[in-house]
Amino acid sequence: MSQPIPMVEIWRGALAESIHFGQAVICGPGGEIVQAWGDPDAQVLPRSSCKMLQALPLIESGAAAAYRLGAEHLALACASHSGAAIHTDRVNRWLTDLGLGDDDLRCGGHLPYDPQTHDAMLCAGTTPCQMHNNCSGKHAGFLTLTKHLGAGPEYIDIDHPVQRACLAAYEEVTGITSPGYGIDGCSAPNHITTLHGMARAMAFFANARDGADARQTAAVQLWQAMVRHPELVAGEGRACTELMRACKEPVALKTGAEAFYIAILPQRGLGIALKIADGTTRGSQCAIAALLVRLGVLDADHPTAQKYMNTPISNARGTVTGVIRPSATFL
Repeated sequence: MSQPIPMVEIWRGALAESIHFGQAVICGPGGEIVQAWGDPDAQVLPRSSCKMLQALPLIESGAAAAYRLGAEHLALACASHSGAAIHTDRVNRWLTDLGLGDDDLRCGGHLPYDPQTHDAMLCAGTTPCQMHNNCSGKHAGFLTLTKHLGAGPEYIDIDHPVQRACLAAYEEVTGITSPGYGIDGCSAPNHITTLHGMARAMAFFANARDGADARQTAAVQLWQAMVRHPELVAGEGRACTELMRACKEPVALKTGAEAFYIAILPQRGLGIALKIADGTTRGSQCAIAALLVRLGVLDADHPTAQKYMNTPISNARGTVTGVIRPSATFL
């Protein structure tokens, strides 16, 4: 069995001080492996990188059409947003249109990732609500499907009709029968698959054709919503948002906790799944940027590429002391 390979290095002076090991798979139109690093069959929890898979039943069921969801709703359903007003205002309106509110969410609350909103709430002594949770858009999608199905309120339960629909779509598109699941940070089930399975699923999204069938139409609507609204998928200053904006062609990107990343490249018919073994975000951001450059969809000299591929490390005085960069063996 192949092992994770060196993907990202942290240099200080003439020494590679730390190394992030990882694994990645690129799949083509038929789900075949185009290139792989490490073990394609390694079991993974894709965490928030699989939100577009969890959103497929929202569209396939007719719920999205019944409640007149647009591209902004679908982008938020796939998002790990920063909790800025641009995000929470939209989730609030979405829930209000459903006749629901913050108490109907089951994701829990946390302080926003958005620095300005975070600081303003701390200074005002404001307690975050569940809409500030980075997964509140996904949960608003779950609630929309729940209402459409006439199901009970505990939509995060593993046997709830919403979660059964999500698992069915997940297994069908990854091509893997999931051997189990964990509970995600937002309290929803997150199912085990393989790196190859996730890359295969992303290749399905990349090759889906609008109008071909209900699932392919749903897949197109989701990746197009992400590309159209990168600011909703993450937020200002976040890697997903910045890298999607920087790419030379439409590319949908989504990070997941513990250093997971996916990419959907519709013009190339390719899907990518990537995991850094130690769960460090700086590693996954550098590695996914390097793959985008390798595939020619991101210019190596673009400021955003440089920000994540050759990230300077500065000390408290502002002196540059090192750099985060891809391993030569990975590039």
